[in-house]
Amino acid sequence: MTKLNPQQVTEYFSRSYKTVDGLWFMKVEEKYGFDTALEVDNEVWKVMPKIQARLIKNFLGLETGPEALLEGLITKLELEGFKFTAEKTKNGFQISITDCPWHNLMTKSGREHLTEKVGKTICSTEYQVWTSELAKTMKFTLKSKKCGKSERCILDFADQ
Repeated sequence: MTKLNPQQVTEYFSRSYKTVDGLWFMKVEEKYGFDTALEVDNEVWKVMPKIQARLIKNFLGLETGPEALLEGLITKLELEGFKFTAEKTKNGFQISITDCPWHNLMTKSGREHLTEKVGKTICSTEYQVWTSELAKTMKFTLKSKKCGKSERCILDFADQ
């Protein structure tokens, strides 16, 4: 049995997950160029959110619909260390992200100049997949991005 406490185990897997994602991208980029690495990474992010959404749905006993999507995304963002607020709107809900660990990692590694293109591509895909998994009747719009020089990311989820 491991001598690590649950917090250390969580930290181990969190760092491993983030590190392998970044290393994988950089190795593909070295061999095939940035645009190809982003294209392949986007293909990965068409599948990964399906796995995450289904796991969280199962863990929390969620059904489908706007409430399930909101609860699932709040759980995901908390688990991944985002700082955010979520509020209901007239026809859905919005999530406002003030601190994004992925943006922070890219900035820390000297790759801030690439964050806007990565964020526009990957975040748009990721949150659209979450929406299609948990609330097919809703539409996702990425209204603003920290990596696009905005103060925060605004994720809008509205009934169609």
